[in-house]
Amino acid sequence: MEAASLRGKSVLTVDDDLAMGKVLGALMRQEGLLPQHARSGAEALAALEARPFDLVVTDLRMPGMDGMTLLAEITSRWPAVPVVMLTAHGNVALAVAAMRAGAADFMLKPFDREELLFVLGKAVAQGERGAEEIPPAPSGPSDMVGTSAAMRDVHAVIKRAAPGTATVLVLGESGTGKELVAKALHEGSTRKDKPFVKLHCGALPDTLLESELFGYEKGAFTGAATRKPGRVELADGGTLFLDEIGDITPHMQVKLLRVLQEREFERLGGTQTIKVDVRFIAATNRDLPDMVAKGTFREDLYYRLNVVPLVLPPLRSRAEDIRPLALRFATEHAKSNGRRIELGEGALDLLEREPWPGNVRQLQNFIERIVVLSEGPVIEAKDVLRELSPRPFAVGPAEKSAERTADLDSALRDAEREAIKNALTRAGNNRTLAARILGVSRRALYYKLDALGLA
Repeated sequence: MEAASLRGKSVLTVDDDLAMGKVLGALMRQEGLLPQHARSGAEALAALEARPFDLVVTDLRMPGMDGMTLLAEITSRWPAVPVVMLTAHGNVALAVAAMRAGAADFMLKPFDREELLFVLGKAVAQGERGAEEIPPAPSGPSDMVGTSAAMRDVHAVIKRAAPGTATVLVLGESGTGKELVAKALHEGSTRKDKPFVKLHCGALPDTLLESELFGYEKGAFTGAATRKPGRVELADGGTLFLDEIGDITPHMQVKLLRVLQEREFERLGGTQTIKVDVRFIAATNRDLPDMVAKGTFREDLYYRLNVVPLVLPPLRSRAEDIRPLALRFATEHAKSNGRRIELGEGALDLLEREPWPGNVRQLQNFIERIVVLSEGPVIEAKDVLRELSPRPFAVGPAEKSAERTADLDSALRDAEREAIKNALTRAGNNRTLAARILGVSRRALYYKLDALGLA
């Protein structure tokens, strides 16, 4: 991402050293970024609760809650927000461990302006796609819920494929749980104690994707102040999950093919060939055979990826799994929100009749919303119906449709303004919760608040 593209991006910096916070803030403001500083992990979590951020930059060594603990909290509660770790020269190994735990990148102290901009740009580009998504379901092999015939077939393939080293290609619509399958394969293998590293290929342009995959040497490009390992290197001995593999360009397809064939690569700007022992799992919602036929995806790469194909069925084709999934999500979200609440039979019946075009991810998000907003100890059918009813957000009154465009635009703004006010009232002015009530991302809500003069 170019420096100009960083303008307007919000960054939360976390460091107990106030001087470091001022230095970071000054550099960021020069480039049009909007920094906010927190002096502890607890203060950072409070800031994230209060408003959305495009990126978090945190020190590793801090009193109280350290950077690793803060990283775990952020990846659990705000998985779409990328985290960049700051570390001194002596803590490179710890910084690598942080990347294996989910950090987007790390910077060594001291750093220069070009390095800062490059790392921030890469992290923001990586997080932009995830920022607009519904939060994924809780992860782990035990979370592969479902006893339908279709899911029994999925479990059987996972059980047979997990112990081996063959590349697995996970296919399915968005929200069906492809990352959960990848984690289940990793946890069921002899590599379960080694790193599980993931990369969303569709979120990055070629230049950033190449450096993310293979790393780079010092001086490989402007801003490359140190040698950095890539995701392939970080996954050595473990598993590398490549999500959205159908979105990579022909240029990157060639480079990826070599790693799959030879298990070797060179860092960007380097000449040393590095050998790795990595098990690859790829996923896509694209029709790869059709892309091969059209010439947009290499046939040899497709066959390298498609050693063990695993197709995840959409939720609408396994309605019998909706009930156990809903009960599981209700239990988890009741616990995380400090509620004693359960789903009634009428509510479950209604949930089973819905098509859920967003699949498991949409169901999970919906259950979280009704758990938070329901008043009684039991979620009834009326609670489900209330949340299933169309939102007035971005919809004007029907009787205004025949009036001139200016009047319609005004009606739309009024309807949006009232919908947002009502959502904020219901959410106790918690903007994160209000965004969920409206069914939009926090970023979209903040944009509307500003546009409608409600910020």
